[in-house]
Amino acid sequence: MIEKTYESLERCRIVEGPLASLPDSGLNGCFSVPGPRGDRLIIVASNAWDWDEAKLPLPKWEHVSVHVRGRTPSWAEMDFVKNMFWRDDEWVVQFHPAIADHVNLHEHTLHLWKPVGVEIPTPPKACV
Repeated sequence: MIEKTYESLERCRIVEGPLASLPDSGLNGCFSVPGPRGDRLIIVASNAWDWDEAKLPLPKWEHVSVHVRGRTPSWAEMDFVKNMFWRDDEWVVQFHPAIADHVNLHEHTLHLWKPVGVEIPTPPKACV
């Protein structure tokens, strides 16, 4: 994850309530960000800083979830968020899990993932 938007994100950090995070937690926490369509994007982000403490298996994963009140985020909104948290030359993924592994705790929330220290296989550019 990148720090290029850290200062503007810090102004959007949620610091009270159940989604609160401490100021200066870097790109970890919950943020209420004005999106490209004018709607507020609720973003929960983790750069895997607590992966080892949680005893999760490797590789570590950076993760961002995006929610817009009353609807699912658009492609433009997800792209906007991708570019806030990762470099322009990085690939991130949005998974569609097997039915047996599907979890939906909040309708209208989408997720972006990137493994730490592992290159994501990508299709040939001509196929994208």
